[in-house]
Amino acid sequence: MPEFTWLPAHRASAEDVAAVFATGGASRCRCQGLKAPGWIWRDTTQEQREAALVAQTACGTDGPTSGLVGYVDGEPAGWVAVEPREHYPRIWSRRQPWMRQDPELSGVWSVTCFVVRSGWRRTGLTYELAAATVEYGAQVGAHVLEGYPIEPAPGRTVIWDEASVGLLQVFLEAGYEVVSSPTLRRRVVRHRLSAGA
Repeated sequence: MPEFTWLPAHRASAEDVAAVFATGGASRCRCQGLKAPGWIWRDTTQEQREAALVAQTACGTDGPTSGLVGYVDGEPAGWVAVEPREHYPRIWSRRQPWMRQDPELSGVWSVTCFVVRSGWRRTGLTYELAAATVEYGAQVGAHVLEGYPIEPAPGRTVIWDEASVGLLQVFLEAGYEVVSSPTLRRRVVRHRLSAGA
């Protein structure tokens, strides 16, 4: 069985992060979809998004960082974005029905994006990454983890880049619970890590 391990991105190498983001939609977005104010493709350049990811992951420093790098047998294979919800300005600036929920709730960390390198897809790696967010959240003192997955209609599938927010089943397997279903396919899920959260 392949061995899965993970590191907070600031403890991973910049080369490992770059390898995970090298192909697919992730190579363009660089996990900036909910970070940059305005409409990301109109208001930022590729170079700005790449520089932002480098700054946010803070590889080789004491952190903080913006996500976790997952490894399969020591090879960088995946990424999951997880950090305090207030670090995502577009969650607050946009008025989608799945955003801006319980703004007074403190200690919320958002899990916003999964990236799996070509060659490791369809191996269950997103399940491992989702479970890692729970372990990491406990380590950093998060009170609540919150995700925004998609639940496709029965018999329907989603394209890989569309599923970058995570599929509902992935979060449920990691112990998250649905707290709202604001649209036909969008769910808001939470994992409470501290009493009273």
